Amino acid sequence: MKHRKRLIVGGIVLFAAAAGTGVGVAVAGGDDGDVVATGPGADKARTAALELLPGGTANSVERDSENGATWEVEVTRADGGTVDVRLDAAYDVVVVEGDDEDGDN
Repeated sequence: MKHRKRLIVGGIVLFAAAAGTGVGVAVAGGDDGDVVATGPGADKARTAALELLPGGTANSVERDSENGATWEVEVTRADGGTVDVRLDAAYDVVVVEGDDEDGDN
């Protein structure tokens, strides 16, 4: 009986540890509290945004639903200005907006 309890408890602990690791990867927070996306989909979104704004730098990629988008990529343009590029599920541009988080765009 004791052996069975140890197996059950061990299984629960192992499951909780694995689940906690998965959540930590999927919900990595950014400096401003937004959820930063990683993985192949985020990489595709980053590439699509940078193709639209050559010479730019992708600062972050997030999941988004604003304006019907699926992805939001914050890009610093070659001229130093920052924009949010919103993309749909097919990585097509929905809208490009000035990033006014600093209040100066």
